[in-house]
Amino acid sequence: MEASMATGPAANEPATSEGILIGDKVYSEVFLTIDNSLIPEESMSPTPSMQDGLDLSTETDLRILGCELIQSAGILLRLPQVAMATGQVLFHRFFYSKSFVKHSFEIVAMACMNLASKIEEAPRRIRDVINVFHHLRQLRGKRSPSPLILDQNYINTKNQVIKAERRVLKELGFCVHVKHPHKIIVMYLQVLDCEKNQTLVQTAWVVHDGKCHKEPLNSAPPTT
Repeated sequence: MEASMATGPAANEPATSEGILIGDKVYSEVFLTIDNSLIPEESMSPTPSMQDGLDLSTETDLRILGCELIQSAGILLRLPQVAMATGQVLFHRFFYSKSFVKHSFEIVAMACMNLASKIEEAPRRIRDVINVFHHLRQLRGKRSPSPLILDQNYINTKNQVIKAERRVLKELGFCVHVKHPHKIIVMYLQVLDCEKNQTLVQTAWVVHDGKCHKEPLNSAPPTT
């Protein structure tokens, strides 16, 4: 989503004659069409990460890993699937504006997971979010699971996640509503009288979810 399409006032943000000033950007209204809901090509190539010297393959791997962490964490937190999907979209949107080189993908993934749980009305404690990411990090490193210690390192991580969540909100102009295409998939299947074709239903679902791991929105308008 482009910055110019962000939503209305945020608390304690100064108003201008053109809208609300958040950081160095002015936001006035939301205006969505089939065209402007897509990520503009200039935001995708080169991305901020590529401008900082990160190659495309590594950036793609980080996007996939971040989305896999959000998905796995959401399952452990017993969140609805829509919360994980929202967290993944926020993660992608943020890193089309900011660089993986300058921002920890794991901290941002935690922040997006925490924020998405609130957006989808299934909030979880930030301590629980950090705890499941700690567990997943141990599994990824093939280490024996050990409980999260509530020491200074935990406090530092918690503060980093809180700051990252604010940074995501600011960068997206508080425009964090996500319209997922799952219902549209079902609608098209019904129109085509294919909703009972379990193979087709499952394939459409898997293709969409796999696409979300790499990029949140198609870069080209839909065609028929």
